[in-house]
Amino acid sequence: MNLQTFIDRPILSGVLSVFVVLLGIIGLVQLPVEQFPEIAPPTVRVSATYMGANAETLQKAVVAPLEEAINGVENINYMTSSATNNGTATINVYFRQGTDPDMAAVNVQNRIASAQGVLPAEVIRSGITVRKSQNSTAKIVALYSPDNSFDQKFLYNYFKINIEPRLARIPGVGDITVFGSDYSLRIWLNAEKMTAYGLVPADITAVLDEQNVEAPTGTLGADMDNTFQYVLKYRGRYEDEEDFGNFVIKSLSDGSVLRLKDVAEVELGALNYATKNELIGHPGTNCMIAQAPGSNANEIVKAIDEVIRDAAAELPKGMELVDLMSIKSFLDASVHNVIETLLEAILLVIFIVWLFLRNLRSTVIPAVAIVVSLIGTFAFLYFAGMSINMLTLFALVLVIGTVVDDAIVVVEAVQSRFDSGCRSPRQATVEAMQGISRPLVSTSLVFMAVFIPVCFIGGATGKFYTQFGLTMAVSVLISTFNALTFSPALCVLLMRPAAIKEKNSRFAAAYTAAFQGMTSKYKNAVLFMLHHKWLSSMLLAATCGFFYLLYVTKTGLVPDEDTGTIVADVQAAPGTSLAQTERILKNIEDRIKDTPQFQIYSKSIGMGMLAGQRPSNGTFIIRLKPWDQRTGSNDDNRSVINDMYRRLSDITDAHIMVFAQPIIAGYGVTNGFEVHVQNRRGSSVEELQRHVQAFIVALNERPEIARAQTSFDSRYPQYRVEVDAALCKRAGVSPSDVLDALSGYIGGVYSSNINRFSKLYRVMMQASPEYRADVRSLDGLFVRTASGEMSPISRYVTLTRVYGSESLSRFNLFPSIAVNGAPAAGYSSGQALNAIREVAAQTLPAGYGYEFGAMSREEASAGNTSVWVFGICIVFIYLILCALYESLLIPLAVILAIPFGLFGSFLFAKLFGIENNIYMQTGIIMLIGLLAKTAILQTEYASECRSRGMSITASAVAAAVARLRPILMTSLTMIFGLLPMIFSTGVGCNGSRSLAVGTIGGMLVGTVSLLLFVPLLFIVFRHVEEKMIPGNKVQKHIR
Repeated sequence: MNLQTFIDRPILSGVLSVFVVLLGIIGLVQLPVEQFPEIAPPTVRVSATYMGANAETLQKAVVAPLEEAINGVENINYMTSSATNNGTATINVYFRQGTDPDMAAVNVQNRIASAQGVLPAEVIRSGITVRKSQNSTAKIVALYSPDNSFDQKFLYNYFKINIEPRLARIPGVGDITVFGSDYSLRIWLNAEKMTAYGLVPADITAVLDEQNVEAPTGTLGADMDNTFQYVLKYRGRYEDEEDFGNFVIKSLSDGSVLRLKDVAEVELGALNYATKNELIGHPGTNCMIAQAPGSNANEIVKAIDEVIRDAAAELPKGMELVDLMSIKSFLDASVHNVIETLLEAILLVIFIVWLFLRNLRSTVIPAVAIVVSLIGTFAFLYFAGMSINMLTLFALVLVIGTVVDDAIVVVEAVQSRFDSGCRSPRQATVEAMQGISRPLVSTSLVFMAVFIPVCFIGGATGKFYTQFGLTMAVSVLISTFNALTFSPALCVLLMRPAAIKEKNSRFAAAYTAAFQGMTSKYKNAVLFMLHHKWLSSMLLAATCGFFYLLYVTKTGLVPDEDTGTIVADVQAAPGTSLAQTERILKNIEDRIKDTPQFQIYSKSIGMGMLAGQRPSNGTFIIRLKPWDQRTGSNDDNRSVINDMYRRLSDITDAHIMVFAQPIIAGYGVTNGFEVHVQNRRGSSVEELQRHVQAFIVALNERPEIARAQTSFDSRYPQYRVEVDAALCKRAGVSPSDVLDALSGYIGGVYSSNINRFSKLYRVMMQASPEYRADVRSLDGLFVRTASGEMSPISRYVTLTRVYGSESLSRFNLFPSIAVNGAPAAGYSSGQALNAIREVAAQTLPAGYGYEFGAMSREEASAGNTSVWVFGICIVFIYLILCALYESLLIPLAVILAIPFGLFGSFLFAKLFGIENNIYMQTGIIMLIGLLAKTAILQTEYASECRSRGMSITASAVAAAVARLRPILMTSLTMIFGLLPMIFSTGVGCNGSRSLAVGTIGGMLVGTVSLLLFVPLLFIVFRHVEEKMIPGNKVQKHIR
């Protein structure tokens, strides 16, 4: 089937295009919508609990064995861990891109099984949790009591019992973190009564093990010829506080029995009392919902919203559910903004096409090409398993000027036949397609070839390039198919030879005269260049300028965006009590609560976003007003953050770090940098902290760094416990008995379970608070000797006041301290990372190192990817052109025009203050293909003229003049199509601007340079080639 078939059968051509559009519509309806594709690395989180253990004990007894077992698991990238003084340990294992998260979790679980033999029995009993995770919070909801009729404990457990199970059943929901504490049956031991009756905590644990059990008691009458049989039903675990209070501990000498309520107070309390949560001053609880790896955030949030709506309708009076953060809000606003930009770009492109063609009937043909190409691309996205996201939408905006190019070439070629005297639309179309079908195919192949190498790049950078590249390549492929099938058929149906000449309006006459004048001046400029060939040295200058600007332009991975949520992390002085931390947070709240950009906020006391749970930490989660209500110059999140720092500048009793959410979910909790300083020497934690503080001081002196700080501190007041084993043995007491009693009274023991509200809760045993108030309290706590006498614990224990850390962290098996911060205004994340490298080299001594974490690690590992990507794209284009032209020199006329475009991109980036990020790089990759595609139009026509016997110079000049209008149409449609992105405001504007500025700058400078230099370069290389191979003087470039 040749191309004339599609001209003769317009219905067939139309049906093919409609078929493509229908497939695209089906794909569009089915495609998931998300902010970004799954870029974050698969993560597996391991959690363990060791009640009463401090951070050092946890690290030695739990974290170190687990890490040693996990290290080296298949496809592991890096590993972090933390151990806290509240007895919890967490290990996060990050895997390389492309790893199956389910398989990764299984592999980690298998590794942990080999380490369980060396773990404490209490840890095994509490259980080690292994689950795939992702640090991407899809939504934060809050349940609070506006009239203060419910306390936080009730609100938390109401959420856990009635709402969280529904959320957990939603496909794609990962970790659910509710701020607060579960119910727990608390047994508050009365130390005085325990001593009077000769009891120790282990006795109470033994009683619970005896009497609070489930037991299978069998059936009476089974396997017999009885008329009836009876199931024996034991009551099992007790459910009420009163039942537990009646547990019999022992029989007394007078015949009475001693019950648990005689030596302890039993109540339904909380598992811990270390956190407190409020919402705009009222009791409440927050729920952070993370998405599971491989899930779609948009669909998850839709399902969550439906569950929350149903739950809100069932709430008791005095409760309300509100949104604190939703990734869908940013996503919806971003997608809406990009779609608006897309429509504006389409209208501008159609206007530019009409301006050149000055005929509405002819303008319909490129307009149809845009619709077919863009909508048809959605079918490919669906079959390729991709989604509608910011990357694919930006790619569609970028490619508008490219997909219209093929249709413009067809219309321009047909119009040229009309201008040459052809009167038949069919004949003009047939002749035009015979001359341009090969260039259409070759230019499209060159453009698509640009995106082949970038699809093989790994990591998050590769994901970006692949999503952009495949979307644009398929759009151009569909555009070429449409240009070879439907566009010629439309030319026959719509275009007429007198279509333009009939329009003798003043505008048409002025336009024609202006264009002819411009063509004449352009021809003179080309001749001037040919007579002054030394001007070709500007190519070297443009190349040098490109490399210089590439070096000095600030770099980054992705631009920062206003996500609509701000977090303030507060860290009070070490050892600060929960009550004092609450007073500090109240002071902060009073200063910021009247910020006009705030919509709602929550306050968490005892829970830090960076450092986790500890009494001296606190967090504010602030939701800003919608973007359409924040249109002022000082209403963006960066301005709000600066205003908060200004309001809180005189607070000296706490370190405060305010940050926005990261733009890409799954890479930490901040949008700044994260670096882990490692102790590889084996020295003390205090020495590590000293070097880290010097590192932070030096960082804060750098202009690239706005602020850098760490939540780590080793000055928390502690007591070192030492047991006198010799004295214990003389008194007939085991040192382990002393430690068990100390743990039971002060640390608390998980001693049994209770069924309540259809859930299983822990029974916690601990001395009442008044018996563990200070060091003197040990005098009132007793242990039983071998003779049955009670002896004070303080007799065997020595307490030494020391200072230590609230938590300990490790990064890739080395003790580490995390440093978080943000780049200064006017500096990029890449410049901040370079500053960190320089400061680390100056301040960290031998034996201490650093590694980047979260998004900083991804950006650092990407390195100078852009140079390699640009280079490999140019090589691919050159190779394809060599094959098309059957020449090694003529393609250089195309390739050597590209540096001008690269120079223009980085020049505009420098002028507009844009950083060299992934958006700009992707635009430049597309630009390389488009400039090459445009240059081919000239070299192709010049080669054709040369093959007809014209001189080399005449061929180059004729090609330059003949291809001026289609090249200008292509360039201007691209430039005007991207203009709305430069002037976009609000959500997602930084990414739009990064993409548009580099592309427009490169297209503008590249097109002007291409028009002037390609004829000159063609003459030079054609002369060289014909001198080297004399038989090529009048050869056709494609046989």
